[in-house]
Amino acid sequence: MDEGNGGEQDGSGYRLPRQVEPRRYQLEIAPDLTGFTFTGRAAVEVTVHAAVQEIVLNAAELQVAGAALVATDGRRIAGSVAHDEEEERAVISLADKAEPGEWTLEMEFTGTINDKLRGLYRSTYRDGAGAERVLATTQFEATDARRAFPCWDEPDRKARFAITLVVPPGATALSNSAEVERTSLPDGRVAVRFADTMPMSTYLVAMVAGPLETTAARDVDGVPLRVAHVPGKDGLTSFALEIGAHALRFFSDWFGIAYPGDKLDLIAIPDFAFGAMENLGAVTFRESLLLVDAEAAAQTELENVADVVAHEIAHMWFGDLVTMRWWNGLWLNEAFATFMEMLCVDSFRPEWDRWVTFGLSRAAALNVDALYTTRPIEFPVARPEEAEGMFDVLTYQKGAGVLRMLERYLGPEAFRSGIHRYLVAHSHANAETTDLWDAIEEATGEPVRSTMDSWIFQPGYPVLTVDADPSGVRLSQSRFTLSARPGGGAGEEGRWSVPVLLQASVGGRTSEHRLLLSEASGAVDLGGRPDWVKVNAGGSGFYRVRYSSELMAALTADMSRLDSLETFNLVSDTWAAALADRGPLSDWVAVVSRLSGHEDPAVWRLVLGGLDLLHRVAPAEQRPAVEAAVRRVLRPALDRVGREPVAGEPDKVATLRGVVLGGLATIGADGGTDEYLGSYFRSSHQDRSATPPDLADAVVDAVAFNGGAPEYDQMLERFRNPANPQDEVRHLYALGEFRHLDLVRRSLALSMDEVRTQNAPFLLARLLSNRVGGPEAWEYLKANWEAITDRLPQNSHVRLLSGLVDLIDSDLAADARRFFTDHPLRSGGRTLDQTLERLDVNVAFASRQRDRLAAELG
Repeated sequence: MDEGNGGEQDGSGYRLPRQVEPRRYQLEIAPDLTGFTFTGRAAVEVTVHAAVQEIVLNAAELQVAGAALVATDGRRIAGSVAHDEEEERAVISLADKAEPGEWTLEMEFTGTINDKLRGLYRSTYRDGAGAERVLATTQFEATDARRAFPCWDEPDRKARFAITLVVPPGATALSNSAEVERTSLPDGRVAVRFADTMPMSTYLVAMVAGPLETTAARDVDGVPLRVAHVPGKDGLTSFALEIGAHALRFFSDWFGIAYPGDKLDLIAIPDFAFGAMENLGAVTFRESLLLVDAEAAAQTELENVADVVAHEIAHMWFGDLVTMRWWNGLWLNEAFATFMEMLCVDSFRPEWDRWVTFGLSRAAALNVDALYTTRPIEFPVARPEEAEGMFDVLTYQKGAGVLRMLERYLGPEAFRSGIHRYLVAHSHANAETTDLWDAIEEATGEPVRSTMDSWIFQPGYPVLTVDADPSGVRLSQSRFTLSARPGGGAGEEGRWSVPVLLQASVGGRTSEHRLLLSEASGAVDLGGRPDWVKVNAGGSGFYRVRYSSELMAALTADMSRLDSLETFNLVSDTWAAALADRGPLSDWVAVVSRLSGHEDPAVWRLVLGGLDLLHRVAPAEQRPAVEAAVRRVLRPALDRVGREPVAGEPDKVATLRGVVLGGLATIGADGGTDEYLGSYFRSSHQDRSATPPDLADAVVDAVAFNGGAPEYDQMLERFRNPANPQDEVRHLYALGEFRHLDLVRRSLALSMDEVRTQNAPFLLARLLSNRVGGPEAWEYLKANWEAITDRLPQNSHVRLLSGLVDLIDSDLAADARRFFTDHPLRSGGRTLDQTLERLDVNVAFASRQRDRLAAELG
């Protein structure tokens, strides 16, 4: 293994033996939707490479019986099965030795359709008459296919799958490939057989059975595209079909490779732990990320759906057609799909400026990666369960950010040529991260592997310090951190190969420059002292920039020379410097004060994030000064777009109006704005369409932030009787924003009872963030930790703790560390460490700023 890969990557200590390899699974699964059990039969065509008398494969929460190995000439070798639940394996001991050759392993098995949102599990909903309906569905990534059928549950054990689902009469049955046969059985059930898939990994298998409906298939250049949903929601499918068709065409063209499946179903599941899952040909989604009323939705809601649909369809090539060899490479699947979703959605709706709004996600990754508890994007994975630690902003957003940085530096066509080379070389097979860098390097002649190794295999990122000199500028790099090194002392220095795009003006003449900064510092000859300089021109670099006071003043003297993403980065970098105590808060205030004419909502969301933290840390006597500053900053932006929606206005204008009004009504304590938004809430009692879509979030946020019991009851009723999936989650999460303690307690109780387990972690996170009720929520969480973790999916436990960062109190921070020392998480421990360090950063910031906020804000 290459030294740059950071050590052992293949999990060899936990891999299954390789003497027996699967080639084709013939599976028959019969779910019982009333008893919540299933029976199954498997006939797995295998190649025996060396004589064996024992076959080891993965099985968990299954009873495997009736095993036998059958030769091509019909000879059978009986097998007895022993289960190792701790290692999640089934060991089949054969009565005789099996010689090398082609065999078929036959097995029968039974299992439970669980309620834990993994493996083969049940999802429920209420039909139009109020009756509960049940469907069986699957979620196998990373290592849960073994809970549905015995298998070689490792990504490089690719095989074809021939699946048959035996379902009740009238039930819909869906899997990865097209239905080819339907047979009525004597007991009234129906056996639905699907075509063989392409060779693929077990985690991509999908099986869905139950009371669902599908749209008519839309032909997308020969690929049938459908949306599956619970009955009554057909009217919410048109947008998903539109973006789905666009994505299929976009990716087929961009990759230069035809879609690898025979059909594509987009399936909305009422209970789903993740956002979506890229099962080949049968992508599963949360309802709110697939089903949407395009006429009544805000731009941000449409953008969310478009993002997720595009992301999952990108996986059909990058992840499904070519798959990581082992779980250490999971980041590349997800980072590349995130990068591709941006390209696709940017082509779908150019007016959304998707790369600018991506700045918000990238900023979240920059904040995490500035912690000492961060990690490299790729790290060694031994036990497969350790891969669960990769489902975070570093995998998705940092990974996509460094890919975007590389693409902008190399040029889009050169980068695309390298990707095509990689996919062609590894189609229907598995690859390592370095295979991708080598393919791009071969296509471009640039030192891609050495450059990207510095970003992938070490944690953190640099800040580039920029100083002027008589002939140009000097750049120097050092690791950027938000907190002091644990134990004191200076932070360790990293060194990156930094792709830098730079724009400068000398004597009124503008020039552009491209360089790879691999040393600690370097000079850029501009032919004279610059009038101004922009480092990270275009805004795609995954690093921060710190200008000398001279260059900062020159750059900000005319903000119009910065585009939206460059402006975003300037706001983000000055805020991070203040948060890290590397620069005065007044620098950030000065930049923000120059934004009154700026119209990009992403920039204003970033500004509001900083203002929100200032509002949280301000002592009671200084809070009016913060609220006045909020009004002073936001009102010019509101004056520019106007308070009332205008027919035909651009999406971004409508979005900005909602962002600004929401900030004024909450942390701006603007009573007039609160009343204005509240009037929409009251009007919508009679007419749900009374609220303009792009004001909906601002309306519920303002009502919850400032409301009491009557408003809570109304919000709860709207959660229980929503107009659409987005309406449901909007009103649910708003329940966590009410600041009366009795209402906080009601929401805590709801999270353990009525709220779906997929949504409860996010409501709990909101309650932990609650300005008044956060400490109450923390005490509740501690007292009920066992019940909470038993009820909610394991991968969500760390998500609900994200709200801890807003409990800005040193005693509470110490209490949290003690609690989790005694109650360690089964997964997500590294993410929890990051949450606690971010809390420490906020506590330190509060300690520095509390006494001088009014003076800093002016």
